[in-house]
Amino acid sequence: MRALWLVILLALMLPLAVATVSTAAYAQERIEVAQNNSGERRTLFDILFGRKKEQPKPQQQKRTTPRRSSPSVAAPVKVNTIEKAPDATRLLVIGDSLSIDLAKGLDRFYAEDPQLKIIGAGVGSSGFVRDDYYDWNDAIAKRIAADDFDMVVVAIGTNDRQVLRSSSGVFDPLTEEWRAAYRDRLAEFLSQLKAANKPAVWVGLPPMRSGSYSSAMSQISSIHRLVAFEFGAEFVDIYERFVDEDGNYSAYGPDLNGQNAQMRKGDGIHLTARGNDKLSFFADKSIRTFYRGGGITIAVADPLENSDAAGLQRPPFQGLSQVRMLEVAGAVRPLGEKPRADAGGLVVKSAQSQPSVRLEQLMDAPIGRADAFGVGIDPAAEEEIPQLPR
Repeated sequence: MRALWLVILLALMLPLAVATVSTAAYAQERIEVAQNNSGERRTLFDILFGRKKEQPKPQQQKRTTPRRSSPSVAAPVKVNTIEKAPDATRLLVIGDSLSIDLAKGLDRFYAEDPQLKIIGAGVGSSGFVRDDYYDWNDAIAKRIAADDFDMVVVAIGTNDRQVLRSSSGVFDPLTEEWRAAYRDRLAEFLSQLKAANKPAVWVGLPPMRSGSYSSAMSQISSIHRLVAFEFGAEFVDIYERFVDEDGNYSAYGPDLNGQNAQMRKGDGIHLTARGNDKLSFFADKSIRTFYRGGGITIAVADPLENSDAAGLQRPPFQGLSQVRMLEVAGAVRPLGEKPRADAGGLVVKSAQSQPSVRLEQLMDAPIGRADAFGVGIDPAAEEEIPQLPR
């Protein structure tokens, strides 16, 4: 019995003896336990003999999945613009905020051409509707009088879906009266350039993110195209350059190097620097119609000269307009198209009267075709083309 009590007494006194001998070590251990508490309680066995050291768990390697290549949003490579020649051709870039960004893109595009100088003169929030805010017809008249440019690139229209006020009245956007008044302002603008022998390149509008806004811009761009054709200006159709595979608005697309890059800014209207570099590439094709690397020329060959179709009453034309003129004249036809009723009438030239072709007829396109700009004609309802006199 005495032996049993002795064992119990030793068991109770032993922790106190250990604590007295190793008070500092025990306190330090308690601190470490407090700092690394894993939620487990210590037993008497752990105090007497120490806790069994756990083997470190093997570190698991994180599985990395390859990231998909995302469109590049980096700014275009900066280029050093060389000094321009004193007699360099002066290319004036005007319009709304689209033209401001385009001028920067053209400046990069022609950075190493000493014979072409870019003059950016765009005005944000401007257009041909609110001439009370900024009158482009008055502005171009002053520049022509000052003779401070040789040719012009125009990019405008994003602010023109507004009520138009003129001496004839107040017209809601895109009504027939609005279109007529709007066209007259465009005609006045281009007629001034034509009279001064200043070649013009008119850049069409790209698709917009908002569906209703994009539709309005397409209709406005179709008016630009028609008037540009009428007054001998080159029209650059960029709509299909900034759409996806289904023909819809896309903020991304291939850049000049074929890399997928961000083409449009966050507002769904303007182009990024990469987008303007791409736009400059296509604008250059029309600019080269007049600019020859050391001056400009406005002489354009007439494909109908010395032919029976040369007597057609028609406006000046060039570029894409030449093809449309030949199509209407019957001189060329797309493959698979049925013979036109008026094509044979061009074989014999009439001395009694001059045949005429409506200007609108040159620009008509079936609904759904890329160049219809949302306002194409219905082939079933198309008027029959009158027979030309034989």
